Amino acid sequence: MTDRTRGDLCPGVFRPWPADDGALVRLRVPGGHLTRTTLLALLDVAETYGDGRVHLTKRANLQLRALPSIDGALPDDVVEAIRATGLLPHPAHELVRNVLVSPLTGLVGGRADLRPITRQLDERMCATPSLADLSGRFLLVLDDGRGDLTSRSTDLGLVAVSADTAQLRVGSDRWGPVVPLTEAAARLTELARDFQEVRGAAWHVDEVPGFGPSEQPDPRALVSSGPPGYGQVVPGVAHVPIEGGVVGSNVACTLGEQLVVTPWKSLLSVVE
Repeated sequence: MTDRTRGDLCPGVFRPWPADDGALVRLRVPGGHLTRTTLLALLDVAETYGDGRVHLTKRANLQLRALPSIDGALPDDVVEAIRATGLLPHPAHELVRNVLVSPLTGLVGGRADLRPITRQLDERMCATPSLADLSGRFLLVLDDGRGDLTSRSTDLGLVAVSADTAQLRVGSDRWGPVVPLTEAAARLTELARDFQEVRGAAWHVDEVPGFGPSEQPDPRALVSSGPPGYGQVVPGVAHVPIEGGVVGSNVACTLGEQLVVTPWKSLLSVVE
């Protein structure tokens, strides 16, 4: 067990980070899915109160910078402006909605469409009061079997091994059982709840030796691949590079209505 004596300081709307240029907040976007309309609304918040841009993170989340703060908190009007974008649906759990998912899942490739599982997992996590106390660094990584996220360190997660089954991940290097995808969200939520009960000061599953089940990896789970190239992936889906991982309204206006934030600080633009 870790001997850490302080909590994590990951920023959120209700826990901004006091950066040199003003308050920094992070907005979790499970699976990276949002609309251009939502992105433009968030850019309007950034232009009104911050540096005018939306910053992408390696966890496929969004950040605003240079916001005002009073005694370490955002002013009420800034909080309400962010809330109005729809990106703060579960205020009590905002810090722990860290669900990283293969960006192209359900669009092209992969063994399974993990979008329904992502929604179910987010709903279950946010419906469990005790999980609001997890560290803001706690991360769930869901790979749809293409292997683009299997190299990412994780606390809990899964790798799809067929169209309807997945092997659970327990920490960065250990494996749980192969389960039906229909049960995956419930099983991961249960493991997260079990971890919260025993973690003490630990932030990550890897810091609690022996936690959770330990199985041999299914050979189908041992996959690896890189990110897709930039440009058209398939008709209607484009991988758009974002210089410096910073989005301005001039870029956002050129994108499709359906977007996916990637862990490579880029965007997928989907035109249906």
